[in-house]
Amino acid sequence: MKIGVDYYPEQWDKSLWAKDAELMSKTGVKVVRVAEFAWSRIEPKDGEFDFTWLDEVLRTLSRYGLEIVLGVPTNCPPLWMYQMFPDIVQVGPDGKHIQTGIRAHRCINAPMFMFYAKRITEQLVRRYGNEQSIIAWQIDNELEAYPCCCDVCKDSFRQWLLDKHDTLENINAAFGTSVWSGEYSDISQVQPPTAYPKAWQNPALCLEFYRFTSESTVRYAKELAMVIRRESPKAKITTNTWFCENTPDFYKLFEDMDFVSYDNYPPIRIPSDPDEFYSHAFHLDLMRGIRQDKFWVMEQLSGPTGSWAPMSPTPRPGMILGYSMQALARGAETVVHFRWRTATHGAEMHWHGLIDHSNVPGRRFFEFSELCKTASKLGVLDNTRIVSEIAILYSPENDAAFKIQPQTDGFYYLEQLKYFHAAFSRYGANIDVVSPDADLSKYKVVIAPSMYVNKKSATENIYRFVINGGTLVLTNRSGVKDPNNNCIMDQLPTVYKELIGAEITEYDPIGWEEQTIVDFAGNKFTCRQWCDVLSLTTAKAYAEYNDNFYRCCPAVTMNRYCSGVAYYVGTVCKMDFYESFAGNIMKQTGIPRLKGLPRGVEVVTRTNGLDDYIIFFNNSAENASIGLPKAMYSIMDSVGKDKIELKPFGFDIVRK
Repeated sequence: MKIGVDYYPEQWDKSLWAKDAELMSKTGVKVVRVAEFAWSRIEPKDGEFDFTWLDEVLRTLSRYGLEIVLGVPTNCPPLWMYQMFPDIVQVGPDGKHIQTGIRAHRCINAPMFMFYAKRITEQLVRRYGNEQSIIAWQIDNELEAYPCCCDVCKDSFRQWLLDKHDTLENINAAFGTSVWSGEYSDISQVQPPTAYPKAWQNPALCLEFYRFTSESTVRYAKELAMVIRRESPKAKITTNTWFCENTPDFYKLFEDMDFVSYDNYPPIRIPSDPDEFYSHAFHLDLMRGIRQDKFWVMEQLSGPTGSWAPMSPTPRPGMILGYSMQALARGAETVVHFRWRTATHGAEMHWHGLIDHSNVPGRRFFEFSELCKTASKLGVLDNTRIVSEIAILYSPENDAAFKIQPQTDGFYYLEQLKYFHAAFSRYGANIDVVSPDADLSKYKVVIAPSMYVNKKSATENIYRFVINGGTLVLTNRSGVKDPNNNCIMDQLPTVYKELIGAEITEYDPIGWEEQTIVDFAGNKFTCRQWCDVLSLTTAKAYAEYNDNFYRCCPAVTMNRYCSGVAYYVGTVCKMDFYESFAGNIMKQTGIPRLKGLPRGVEVVTRTNGLDDYIIFFNNSAENASIGLPKAMYSIMDSVGKDKIELKPFGFDIVRK
């Protein structure tokens, strides 16, 4: 487990380079990421390359024993390229070129941009491909499914549609263009979604355009990866990602890369409302689930943030160390902090790093130094892995489809995933967040929230899981759409009716209005946003509505199907329901529960096959005390303990 920093030597006087490298080494930094935005410094004019400064930087870092992640700087083309080829600038949905001046405004489908992107990549890898200190290459930066509407992208999108649907007639059928007299008589009439709200536009067109833009990004990353591997076959390649407005399909993006990298900025303000999600545990488990393997954090919170929004508060004592440990506990093998120095120029000068503008190391830096020392002691975890009996299914396509057509006030796809994740976490369970097409055979429980767009392979995978004895939880807004994002003409939840043993006779999108449900034990819970009114066929009612004209109708059901069990949650509740429900599911399936964990305390269990290690992290602003069922040996304090005492954002590791 390694700790690193992001470093931008091109932004600093070279007299600082050796001093910074020396301090990094003394502090315990192991990995440094450089150059992902330095294209204009490497290629100041078309075809004129200057590597002398980068040679010196890499030599300096290597001299102090620092390993390097070299960024391929294609996120920020030099201004001379925009001047020579103005058509490489993305075109927005309003039909106008977007303004340059910050970053990521190149069209990744533009032929001239691709020519230059491949050339700079090739130049870098030819020069540094055999450099022993370079342990990984990062392609571009925070890639998105860019919704560019330039002529190249329009033509590419049209050809993509023809390749997929074969004929214009099939495209018309898939899009349902008979609505609003929208039928295409020529392929040139197909246009990307406009600047109108997506909900006003053809939902089939919008989802296909998302798929096209996501696949364009995946192809772009693969092509640059091929350039690197051609020159340096043993190179380790990644790209850094995050949840953005145009989130690409993570599963496809990282399919051919060596590991996943994530930019992790946990919140600094801790809310008091238990229904307000703030922990990044869900995000970290999702990143581990993309390839079901260890991952990297390529950017980690280091100070107050401020650029796209006003400055946030500064990280509270314990956050720098604690949030990094949270990531390491959940599968990150390297955590790289953004950034070593706080910039004195540019838009991100208030997105703080470890060393402030004063150039005087302060509290956050010393806490980071303590993190480096702590990470060096965690060798006992290096060969351990996280074994989960619970999986939550995340679908990029469902995520995109809900963004296109919001369902009701407050309805948010990821919220339902996070509710279940937080609920099972309250009992100390390990949880994987995986693709609907992942191998589910190793899990006892699978949560499948809002399987909105029907994908045959995913549906068959879910049925197979239950048939083989698994316990499934399906939720509202499942089976609504066909693969083209058109509504299925059948009783909801359509393809899942047989599995859940019930049908939806009506639904009520109540938005922010609050109602109640009552479970089989008489417990009352608040529900909101959505109410499916269920009619039972083979299922039994787990909970019923307590309000409105559908009072006493089932809201949550349980159905035995072949060797397994399928639950259906037809509404969206507050956190107390999900905690109660998760506890019952774990009891029924025999998954061990840790009871009485203080709110905010997170638990991850890792194993090497012989010994289990339990990591406790107090993700709250209050002290926490956790009683252990028996005395356990603390790896951090080298003593036996029957109770764990944690300060805010503190952690401990015990051997079970």
